[in-house]
Amino acid sequence: MLIKNNYNFDRQHIWHPYSSIKKPFPCYQVIKAKGCKLKLNNGKTLIDGMSSWLSAIHGYNHPRLNLAIKKQIKKMSHVMFGGLTHISAISLCRKLIEITPLPLECIFLCDSGSVSIEVSMKMALQYWLGRKENRQKFLALQYSYHGDTFAAMSVCDPKNSMHNLWKGYLTENYFAEAPKCGFYENWSIKDFDDFAYLIEKHHKKLAAVIIEPIVQGAGGMRIYNPKYLQLVREYCNLYDVLLIVDEIATGFGRTGKLFAFEYSDIEPDILCLGKALTGGTMTLAATITTREIADTISNSYANCFMHGPTFMGNPMACAVAVENLNILQNNDWVHQVGNIEKQLFKFLLPLKNSQQVSDIRILGAIGVVETNRSIDIAAIQNFFVRQGVWIRPFGKLIYLVPPYIIKEHELKKLIESIFLAIEYPLNFL
Repeated sequence: MLIKNNYNFDRQHIWHPYSSIKKPFPCYQVIKAKGCKLKLNNGKTLIDGMSSWLSAIHGYNHPRLNLAIKKQIKKMSHVMFGGLTHISAISLCRKLIEITPLPLECIFLCDSGSVSIEVSMKMALQYWLGRKENRQKFLALQYSYHGDTFAAMSVCDPKNSMHNLWKGYLTENYFAEAPKCGFYENWSIKDFDDFAYLIEKHHKKLAAVIIEPIVQGAGGMRIYNPKYLQLVREYCNLYDVLLIVDEIATGFGRTGKLFAFEYSDIEPDILCLGKALTGGTMTLAATITTREIADTISNSYANCFMHGPTFMGNPMACAVAVENLNILQNNDWVHQVGNIEKQLFKFLLPLKNSQQVSDIRILGAIGVVETNRSIDIAAIQNFFVRQGVWIRPFGKLIYLVPPYIIKEHELKKLIESIFLAIEYPLNFL
């Protein structure tokens, strides 16, 4: 825990994500992070199973990422992107165009993943203005999660997500039934009936379909059949609707492919990237679209795209993102993620036999344990810390998304701690 004075100050004055200022969850003070280890102020060391919410894919304090930041800060830490440019942003955008599908060639650099979603939605709306069509609705999926800002919340499931509080304030969009066929299950065309019905009925109102590819994240860590996403692309083509793919959580190797949409062999019209873009060092995101969409936006109202964050294209963030992509292009991640997946299947999957568990889902460097009832987050968090691991459950889910560099014994320790929590559940479930 934090030393007493700092701990009390933190609880009384500082909001943490999805936490109450009146009755906050306990917080643990990290004083150093290196590799897959978090060191607390009490001397305890935790194995990190969260990659700082899927961002620190190469672990912490990576020497190459640190050096990229040091080199850049000697030149400049920031300069406005309006009317100015710099080599770090240019180099990053060159690399992003190189690793994404060929039609994607126009890039808007953003502050965060949620802002990337906002930008993608504004792009879609302004695109249809450029085509002189009044399309102001979006089609998303049940259990979807796309961020916490207002437009992003409007395409998160209004009934089954953390954002149902805002119903009535948000623009109402359309939501198709979530895919039921799992990634490894036989495909059933009935899984797609509701989406097909909604896009056929409302396509003239739709600015875009927005979807998390293959893995639905904070809406329940659901992993669905690639055929579903393939049909989404086909129907968007059929009904002339843009497709926004949200790879913020899944991008850069997490699922075993560089981008999860590759499992379905599709290309998005607009692609949102974030989280692991800088290897977990700094906040940065990107929204990438086609030349046709960009040109149409430029022919619409004001003859430009109406968005421009103050810290857009931050040189330090861009420089470290370039080095992060350099590391990924060595392709070690393919072997690393493959080994994590094998270990998850070998050691985590047996939990499916537990009476406390309703499902186990695994893909790439993602392992999900869905319990039969809600978890006491504060209690189980304390248990995991005492076990020497950092795992952050939510709802009924205990999940692992470790750094790619995690060692076999470290991952096994994370899995063993989950087994213990499930085996002795009285205080948690």
